[in-house]
Amino acid sequence: MKDLFAALDATWPAAETRERAGWLLRRGAGGGRRVSSATAFRPDADIAEAEAGLADWAQPPVFRLSGEETALDAALEARGYALEAPSVLFSAPAASMLDDRPETARVVRGAGRVALMEEIWAAGGIGPARLAVMDRAAPPKAFMLARLGDRPAAVAFVAASGGVAMIHAVETSPEHRRKGAARMLLAAAARFAVESGAETLALAVEARNERAIPLYLSLGMAERARYHYRVKPG
Repeated sequence: MKDLFAALDATWPAAETRERAGWLLRRGAGGGRRVSSATAFRPDADIAEAEAGLADWAQPPVFRLSGEETALDAALEARGYALEAPSVLFSAPAASMLDDRPETARVVRGAGRVALMEEIWAAGGIGPARLAVMDRAAPPKAFMLARLGDRPAAVAFVAASGGVAMIHAVETSPEHRRKGAARMLLAAAARFAVESGAETLALAVEARNERAIPLYLSLGMAERARYHYRVKPG
């Protein structure tokens, strides 16, 4: 499980990290909760220290917790923190997710992104701050565009760290949903993983995403861990 969380942070990196009194603090620069949260690496970490450290960056206090951190979760709830975005980490051996169809006719994969990719991401709410997260990730990484016929249909970002490749920001244009574009991207990500020396392909998804989770299960991915956030309302 720890290797998946380590890969999650490495392949979707914060703008800055800092350790403070038993906490890992992340400065997100507008890139969302995942890169703007605090994570405890010591069981006796003082919540007030994390709050103060995030405030130094003018960030609201956001905490990311695994499903095993029950005592810290209860302490945050007692301080008025609300639960947000329960999420699941899925993974599978990358080699098991390969297919034998030619990728080049279906998925464009490159070291940089093109305007068509940015347009699909923007339509799905993934703007410049999250694109900057992708730019910060260290190689090996790839930007992927899936096509249906001659039409751009879906995009994703994939990067590898520590033997795990993580696919992020899978976004399909509304008119192309349920036509196999996301499945194509996952197969392409598996091929990227194998070529990069990563044995595992993994991803994070919100537990409420009833459209995506059945796809991941159908491809042989299995749930490996759960996590969620605690956020102060308002």
